[in-house]
Parts: sequence; structure tokens; C-alpha cells
Amino acid sequence: MDDSGARTIATTIGALFHSVHDQMREHVRGMDRGTLNWKPLPLANSIAVLIVHTLGSEKEMIRAVRSLATERDRAAEFRAEVDAAELLALLDQADQELDEHLGALTGADLTEMRPRGDRPPRPGLDWLVSNYGHAREHQAQIELTKQLYDSRT
Repeated sequence: MDDSGARTIATTIGALFHSVHDQMREHVRGMDRGTLNWKPLPLANSIAVLIVHTLGSEKEMIRAVRSLATERDRAAEFRAEVDAAELLALLDQADQELDEHLGALTGADLTEMRPRGDRPPRPGLDWLVSNYGHAREHQAQIELTKQLYDSRT
């Protein structure tokens, strides 16, 4: 794949991830800390955890695609307790980092095998698409968690 094709893919993937981030922002704005950190069941995840985890996964993934080392404490993502301002700042930071890495994406980044953590190597494009699916799944969980919170009796 040439760099022109990589640029087209990067632009498309970037728009998709930014859309998910924007939807997350819409859910977070105006929510108090208690709502963001509420869990519908003891072993379920809060909205805050879902966002922190999604962004942690995304950062690890985009850096792996670019063959850059990253530090990630995945277990800590599932213990996160934050407020709306902190989540909005994390989303802004994620947008900036995503733009930076997608702006430098090459054809080789998309087609060559890339390791990610302890997972077997896969082509960069595979990581990008599967991680976007991961983000959409968690966006749906955020929507359901908000519905469950609003439906409490």
C-alpha cells in the first residue's frame, strides 16, 4: 500500500474514532461524579471505567501500529473513578494523540505485522479496525449503563 492509500485510511479511521469520542463527550457532559462512577452490578463497569479503558486500549493500539513502545496498566483502567472534567480532558488528549499518530501513518504501518502487548502480531489495519469495533462496543455499554442508571427506582 502506498502512502496515499494510507492517508485515505487514516482519515477515515480518524473520523470514526473522533465520532466515538464525540458521543462519549455527549454522555459525560453534565453528569456528576456519582453517576459516572455508578455500576449497575458489582462486577459491571461504570461509564468512567468504560471510557478510561477504551482510551487506554486505543492508545496502546495506535502506538503498536506505529511500532512505538507504550506503558499501559490495564487493570488500573478498571478501577478508575473520575469526574466529567477529567474524562473530557482524557478525550481531548486522546483526540490529539490519535491525530498525531494517524498523521504519521504509513502504508507499512497498515500492512506489516505488528505485535501488541502479549498478543500475536497482526497487520496494522487489522488492529485499527478491530479496536474501532471495541470502542463502539463500549460506547453501546455506556448508553446502556446510562439507561439503567436513569431507570433506577
